[in-house]
Amino acid sequence: MLSKIVRTVANQLILFVLVFGLYVIAHGHLTPGGGFQGGAVIVSGIVMLLVAFSSHELSKSVRERILSVMESIGAVIFVLLGFAGLGATFFYNFLAGSPIFGNIPPTGPNPGDFWTGGTIPPMNFAVGLKVVAGLCAVVLALALFTGGEEVEE
Repeated sequence: MLSKIVRTVANQLILFVLVFGLYVIAHGHLTPGGGFQGGAVIVSGIVMLLVAFSSHELSKSVRERILSVMESIGAVIFVLLGFAGLGATFFYNFLAGSPIFGNIPPTGPNPGDFWTGGTIPPMNFAVGLKVVAGLCAVVLALALFTGGEEVEE
């Protein structure tokens, strides 16, 4: 475990890292980013907490079952959004032109409206949830088993 200063700074920075990760996920259809990139940003915050605190302290609050359920929920949401537009084609953007995430963007260069993505923003959130759960599980497993430590259930 590192010094009290490192732990305090990590506790203060985690909120900003989480908000930035959510921003990258939410604006993935307008800017470079999306579910995978935003999920990786959020997991980098988890890694920061892992470095500041011990892996056993972090594994007490983040359980494998919770991560597994989060990953499954992300996959189910993604697949359901893919099948929801099946009246036309698989992954049809059925929300385009609707009141929810559906304003039709003007042609040509435009500043980008958050509400023009259709089904892309919900899919980005589903991918982000899956990436956060998967990468977090990998990082915690590596941290717990690298030093020959056993997982306590």
